[in-house]
Amino acid sequence: MAEIIQKDGTWAFDGDALRLTPGRDRAVGPLRGELGELVVPLGALAGVSFEQGRRAGRLRLRLREGADPLLHATGGRLTEPHDPYRLAVEPDRYGVAEYFADEVRNALLLNGVSPEPVAGYLLPGPSVPLTASAGDGTAGFDGERVRLEWNWKTEDAKAAGGPRTIPLGEITAVEWQPAAGLENGHLRFAVRGAPATPPPAKYDPHAVELWGFKKDPLMALVAAAVQARLPHPAAPAAGTDARPRPPLPAGAPAGAEDHDALLRRLRELGELRRSGVLTEEEFTLAKQAVLRRM
Repeated sequence: MAEIIQKDGTWAFDGDALRLTPGRDRAVGPLRGELGELVVPLGALAGVSFEQGRRAGRLRLRLREGADPLLHATGGRLTEPHDPYRLAVEPDRYGVAEYFADEVRNALLLNGVSPEPVAGYLLPGPSVPLTASAGDGTAGFDGERVRLEWNWKTEDAKAAGGPRTIPLGEITAVEWQPAAGLENGHLRFAVRGAPATPPPAKYDPHAVELWGFKKDPLMALVAAAVQARLPHPAAPAAGTDARPRPPLPAGAPAGAEDHDALLRRLRELGELRRSGVLTEEEFTLAKQAVLRRM
């Protein structure tokens, strides 16, 4: 078990998954507080890094593309106070952070976790029902439908249409865009039959306009909850038989395709040993892990 405890939060790793718990420090953004504890399976990771700084360091997790509906819905635009995959580290804990990162890297190596994109979400997304208010409206999602309600700051042309209820089956895409500079942000739902080029968010009845205030990131939770229940963007189109293969569990017999992949993994490990990236002991441990799966 590897663990690092900071004011910014606590990260723990048991060899199979990482448990990320936000701290109670004022610098922790409201999105992380509302999201609560996250359990990230090892197979969802593409990598981990630790960067030292003068006043603080940063532990960062890099998830495989398509693994997390929150990252997909926000397009990687979450800033540091709101990003659950960054942890501020105090200088007196740099050694612990480096050890933590090494433990995760070794587990990724020994388990042969690929950094390639995935064709299905490996994290569930925020739990429902949930509601968030920011900008010119309130967005709620109960798992089956989105409801948008307007406030006194809403543009008259949009407010005149009253609250909007959108069944999940009518939603084709969701996007959260933060305000940047003089440009306002939005939470927008693309629906069937809507124009390919939507109107600005202040006039769009399927969007909440965001002005860069503290609660704007909470709208990303609604976006992620909806995204988690939409078809995965990398999933095969309806009517095709192609289906992504689930990861091979440890100890399970390998089929022909999996057997070839494991043989390739053995060759890669051999190349890493010859190039000096792996020590003889690390190579032996990794090879044994692969052979057990074969």
